[in-house]
Amino acid sequence: MDKHFLIGMDVGSTTVKSVVIDAASDQILWQDYQRHDTKQPEKVLEFLKRFETEIDGFSAARSRIFITGSGGNGMTKFLGAKFVQEVNAVSLAVERMYPECGSVIELGGQDAKIIIFKKDPETGRKKKIPSMNDKCAGGTGAVIDKINAKLRIPADELCGMGYKGLKLHPVAGKCGVFAETDINGLQKMGVPPDELMASLFEAIVMQNLSVLTRGNTLQPVVLLLGGPNCYIKGMRDCWKSNIPKIWEERNTPLPDPDARQCTVFRRHRFDRVWQDRGRRRRPVSGLGKA
Repeated sequence: MDKHFLIGMDVGSTTVKSVVIDAASDQILWQDYQRHDTKQPEKVLEFLKRFETEIDGFSAARSRIFITGSGGNGMTKFLGAKFVQEVNAVSLAVERMYPECGSVIELGGQDAKIIIFKKDPETGRKKKIPSMNDKCAGGTGAVIDKINAKLRIPADELCGMGYKGLKLHPVAGKCGVFAETDINGLQKMGVPPDELMASLFEAIVMQNLSVLTRGNTLQPVVLLLGGPNCYIKGMRDCWKSNIPKIWEERNTPLPDPDARQCTVFRRHRFDRVWQDRGRRRRPVSGLGKA
């Protein structure tokens, strides 16, 4: 019997991600995650050609494709794809794959989103409270990219940069231009790169916690998504340092208060596109403790 395939594709502001699964078994047959360097259609076409050469028995006639991301909607008519808005796509995936998740924080290349899942006391069903910043790149991966390019920090070194124990300096998180101005001033004062990046992580985290939560409280377990959260240790440490402070202030009940530092934070791991800058590697997926 011929296989039927389901294709998911996320055409984002800086990367293209795709996965192909067996429609009958949900087995992942192929996946990749690469920077497109502003060439979204070309990268999508490259992926489509690779499906045919790298997946045994692949046939476009026996496939359905679903597409999301900021660049996805304009491609649907050329691909015969169904467009799924990205907040809905994330919510559907998290509710199915990680039902214990109470909140999602995703930092993309040029957007950021927070989704909080709350139980309706009357029906017992989960309802989602989404919030997304897709109008400004402030508080997103683009700011980290720009500052990192200015400081000329190698990608491997950036991924390992920390947050804990480093001196923090005032950096604007609301706007990427303001953040760059602050970093310029601090750099001239002789502040070392590790402190500059830790201060930037703090600014991004506090900006998103103050704006995107819109007065709501993050619910544990928190799932960290997106390239910056996945690959930059300092970003994860910064979230883990600041979110529990809010929970303590608001007396938020936790699944295991004694283990808040290690059980309430999880991250979804993707191929190391952030570190490898688009070089192809064997994809890695799964859910692990950060």
